[in-house]
Amino acid sequence: MSDSSKVLVAQGGGPTAVINQSLVGVVLEARRFAGISRVYGARHGVRGIINEDLDDLTQETVANLELVAATPAAALGSTRDKPDLKYCQEIFKVLKAHEIGHFFYIGGNDSSDTVRIVSEQAQAAGYPLRCMHIPKTIDNDLVGNDHTPGYPSAARFVAQAFAGANLDNAALPGVYVGVVMGRHAGFLTAAAAMAKKFPDDGPHLVYLPERVFELPKFLADVKAVHDRYGRCVIAVSEGIHDASGKSIAEQLVKNVERDAHGNVQLSGTGALADLLCDEIKNQLKIKRVRGDTFGYLQRSFLGCVSDVDQREAREVGEKAVQYAMWGDRDGSVAIRRSGQYAVSYELMALSDVAGKTRTMEDVFISDSGTDVTDAFRLYLRPLLGGGLPDAHRLRRHPVAKRLGG
Repeated sequence: MSDSSKVLVAQGGGPTAVINQSLVGVVLEARRFAGISRVYGARHGVRGIINEDLDDLTQETVANLELVAATPAAALGSTRDKPDLKYCQEIFKVLKAHEIGHFFYIGGNDSSDTVRIVSEQAQAAGYPLRCMHIPKTIDNDLVGNDHTPGYPSAARFVAQAFAGANLDNAALPGVYVGVVMGRHAGFLTAAAAMAKKFPDDGPHLVYLPERVFELPKFLADVKAVHDRYGRCVIAVSEGIHDASGKSIAEQLVKNVERDAHGNVQLSGTGALADLLCDEIKNQLKIKRVRGDTFGYLQRSFLGCVSDVDQREAREVGEKAVQYAMWGDRDGSVAIRRSGQYAVSYELMALSDVAGKTRTMEDVFISDSGTDVTDAFRLYLRPLLGGGLPDAHRLRRHPVAKRLGG
């Protein structure tokens, strides 16, 4: 039988700026319960579990835990492993061997599915194991959540980066293309729109995976904006695709790299930005065209963290422990919004979250498909937190010409 006094926590998937807040939330909250004897952490997610690469976090000081909580990326290390039934059976063997009574996994869609399978294995074996999924993803694509920890901080980075890119582009006009993470959901790319302050500010065009991308239409859009303003700032999701669902990156890149899940590698290359820039140069004959791929910068950028995100990431970890200790079922902690801005935390069934993907709702995307709506701006603004830097302009007071021309 299990010794329910032992806890195991792990982190999975892409790191974020606040995932360690959730980790520390679990550790400190679990240590407050008299019945908990040990809190273990698995190194590099589920791979660390099957390798029995575990740390005793009970011995960590509160002071150091708090310092780690404020540090981006996954302090325990993460993994891209996507466990199947056989893999989860191996996880369960290790949990039993170490007499784990409470299993907490911080992660996204795949991580929630892992928790679901392990939970089912424990139930089938009659082993008393409480399994909790703690939400985390910068993609903001977990169903049942108003938003997901990690997303607000990444969105804050994207908004500020595009604000800077817009200022740069206004000083030296041309076309700028910034490619942002997001395979299926455009929430992070859409955050670029928060950079706009004045009517002619960029990004002037925003392309999301929720809408079909057509290269001729894209070029026409860019030309129209460039003709109007003499410049154009563009935010593009890495996951843009054609009507058949095939990614643009896959169509344009000659040598396609795939990840462990068979997905086309989108984040580790600047190819999409380069190819779009080449199309603009060649087809529109615009000379000054520049492109950036934000790639991994947006995930764990130090010093650009939403205080709201930090607080909520800590709380989902704490609430997961409370649901585990006081509740009678496994589940996934979900963030719900109320009022002007307040949140509550509910426990969803693992089957309602696992293997499902949320995409941007239509109400958040403009009719043109190349911008966001005010509804999205109202949705995102409170998540970005306080202390956002602001950009200002000189007021023009033209001096009359004396030489004509």
